[in-house]
Amino acid sequence: MQRHRSSTVSNLSLLCFCLTLKQLVLLRAAVGQPQHHVPDLHWYPGTATWYGEPEGDGSTGGACGYGSMVDVKPFRARVGAVGPVLFMKGEGCGACYKVKCLDNTICTRRAVTVIITDECPGCPSDRTHFDLSGAAFGRMAITGENGQLRNRGEIPVIYRRTPCKYPGKKIAFHVNEGSTPFWLSLLVEFEDAEGDIGSMHIREAGSSEWLQMNHLWGANWCIIRGPLRGPFSVKLSTSTGRTLSARDVVPGNWVPKATYTSRLNFYP
Repeated sequence: MQRHRSSTVSNLSLLCFCLTLKQLVLLRAAVGQPQHHVPDLHWYPGTATWYGEPEGDGSTGGACGYGSMVDVKPFRARVGAVGPVLFMKGEGCGACYKVKCLDNTICTRRAVTVIITDECPGCPSDRTHFDLSGAAFGRMAITGENGQLRNRGEIPVIYRRTPCKYPGKKIAFHVNEGSTPFWLSLLVEFEDAEGDIGSMHIREAGSSEWLQMNHLWGANWCIIRGPLRGPFSVKLSTSTGRTLSARDVVPGNWVPKATYTSRLNFYP
């Protein structure tokens, strides 16, 4: 088991290294050409199914890397998987959507708000599809019809992007297993507003230089450089270009698998 874990960490390190090389090759082309997405409040057509237990959280963590967070407050199983249209190779992780069932004979008029925490590999690639947790899918039904709605299987829905809200929560950074002073990987938690990440940088102790991290998988980012000296400040930008910097949020004596909470979030 230990050998398998070491192999996984090594593979992630190699992936991060390859992403670093790609970043250097594409840097010149990227300068001056930011691609930000303007928030869109229009409703769009899609389809939805559900997976996992009828009242469960769909999966045990999902492809975004949030782990057991998906079944505790503030997520509380209000989560879902999406196909490639919205997952975008993990860059869609953390985004929030309102999803509304169109059948008024069995569905409430209210939309359910879900957080993207997983990928749906078998979902259609030519249209937008949500594979919701059983709990989230059932919440679209009128009182007493949760089971009947789930029995429908795939249903037509409309959806739109919506701001993520985590009252009382501040952005946190989880140091992933296998991190070292030469390979550092972070998972972002409880980011409100857009919820997603467009870019991420860290700054070492005593330095004024922001070092760009690479998108690894899901909501995980990494950097190969070293030895890196903490404490680390972290700067992240959303897909719309909104930026936040948490000063010295990861302490000098950081350890893998620990989570460090900032004093900031995009909403007060």
